[in-house]
Amino acid sequence: MAGVVAGVFVSGSGASSNASQAVIRVNVAATDSKFTLSRRSAPVGAVIFTVTNKGKKSHDFKIAGKKTQVLLPGHSGTLRVTFSKQGRYPYLSTVSGQAAAGMKGVFTVEPAPITPTPSSTFTTVPTTVSTTVGTANTTVKVDMFDDNGPPRFVLSQTTIPSGMVTFVIANKCVSYCSFDLLGVKAGTLLAPGESETWTVALHPGRYAYQCDADPVQMKGAFDVTP
Repeated sequence: MAGVVAGVFVSGSGASSNASQAVIRVNVAATDSKFTLSRRSAPVGAVIFTVTNKGKKSHDFKIAGKKTQVLLPGHSGTLRVTFSKQGRYPYLSTVSGQAAAGMKGVFTVEPAPITPTPSSTFTTVPTTVSTTVGTANTTVKVDMFDDNGPPRFVLSQTTIPSGMVTFVIANKCVSYCSFDLLGVKAGTLLAPGESETWTVALHPGRYAYQCDADPVQMKGAFDVTP
């Protein structure tokens, strides 16, 4: 996979890391078919991944826009990543064919612990959210690209009537991409040329989407009308 991409799934507002928070350390063992992590989640903040190649082939490890050098068998490398937002962060080997063979996964970043201030007073503001789903049945084509211009989604329509919506998703990128409808459905991290189809019920509102492998550049939103 060429280039460096960031993989961030944002659920809700981002939380800043606490400078005094201890750095989390994760050991990553790479064999020729998979990664095994000593832990699969951490709170928002800094994480140091220590990657050891225990296989017979060369591998690298990429997460959140950073990756190790290609590691020869028996070699190790470290990667420090500061996660500023909670969510799902895909990781994979970018060596040709290895992610498709199983060398990939998802690391979960959880909200940072919050220490309440005793003197603080919080007021809950009620909000009203429409949960009524319409009766329309709509099919939306979603094409994903990362060449001949910036990484991007192309949707067949960006205003959709409320109801059952079927997304037909095709990865036309030269690297792994996904269509993640935030808070509704996390799409599969698709290899180049792969596709998937899924259907969800959408009530009126505005919906954000992104690619889990490159949420900084590859994101957007569409409206669902009553």
